[in-house]
Amino acid sequence: MADELILRAERSFKSIPSTSWSRLAGASRSGSVLPYNPFVSHAYLSSLEESGSATERTGWLGHHLLLETADGTLLGAVAGYLKNHSQGEYVFDQGWADAFERAGGDYYPKLQCAVPFTPATGPRLLVAEGNDREMIQPALAEGLKELTRQTGISSAHITFLPKNEIAVFETDGYLHRTDQQFHFINEGYADHDAFLETLASRKRKGLKKERRAALEGGITIDWLTGKDLTEEIWDQFFAFYMDTGSRKWGRPYLTRKFYSLIGERMADDILLIMAKRDGRYVAGAINFIGGDALYGRHWGCIEDHPFLHFEVCYHQAIDFALAKGLNRVEAGAQGEHKLARGYLPVTTHSAHFIAHPGLSRAVGDYLERERQEVEQMGEILSEHSPFRKGERQDN
Repeated sequence: MADELILRAERSFKSIPSTSWSRLAGASRSGSVLPYNPFVSHAYLSSLEESGSATERTGWLGHHLLLETADGTLLGAVAGYLKNHSQGEYVFDQGWADAFERAGGDYYPKLQCAVPFTPATGPRLLVAEGNDREMIQPALAEGLKELTRQTGISSAHITFLPKNEIAVFETDGYLHRTDQQFHFINEGYADHDAFLETLASRKRKGLKKERRAALEGGITIDWLTGKDLTEEIWDQFFAFYMDTGSRKWGRPYLTRKFYSLIGERMADDILLIMAKRDGRYVAGAINFIGGDALYGRHWGCIEDHPFLHFEVCYHQAIDFALAKGLNRVEAGAQGEHKLARGYLPVTTHSAHFIAHPGLSRAVGDYLERERQEVEQMGEILSEHSPFRKGERQDN
């Protein structure tokens, strides 16, 4: 590093000016070389912290790496957290932790460079607009390794990073891990019917029948964004989230205050897809609107209706993306059931630095086999897509 540049760790977004952070590529809608990603915005990350959702108490202690000039100008950053568990990450390393601890090591705390509770791909090596990415990104990657060494922790994990950042980490000796998600890719369809025409006849008829069945019993769908997102609406959606989240995870991650904060700070970046029956909302899904993608996050309901989950989370998301000209819909982690609804397998990436040489070698051997399995599974799943043969390119 040049003498005039400083790498340091900052614990709180309260100490990072939003104006400085917004100049990082992908973190703002205005003038960025990268499409806007709402999850790396100051508004989103600070809301997780201030709401009590991602804090030291919940096991997410801020440890954000900043690269600055001597006068404090922010050149690059990585949002990171010191963690004493592996919950809320969606890239599973509990097996690594168990093995290391059985051998007498301490896996926790570790450094997790990710957006808490958010399995969405986005930039991790953030560089301020107008600066040299080829110099700053490697400096940040090496800085994470040095931070790991200086703090005496076991490892650094950078998850859900874009494919074009993997080379930076691999060049610096990080281990490369892959996994699979299912994304809808907009091939320039005029509307949902145009998309359905690319499907095999039996699949097309099945999805049309599914959509009709989801709205039986007088259910209607509303798209709410911007000024529609009142505190009353957030109260209703939070009730859905708590009901479903408590059954799925035991303890939902996000607090009620989180929704109020994002409603104040980024309402135009949020889409609630809400299902109404007999004059009241009974289910809904929250989505975030990026520069080129719609990101589905979580859903909840207080009434069970056949196929309503698929309608609200997948079909309506496609409708919105097509209406707004977005390139894709990322509908969250896992879920092979998405394949039948036009969401195709897409490889996701993460990078891992493990300080202990023995554990690093063992994990590296495992990841080499795992990458092959992920690639093979993607090929198998693609063969079972609902599209007519020749309609879709490999993703």
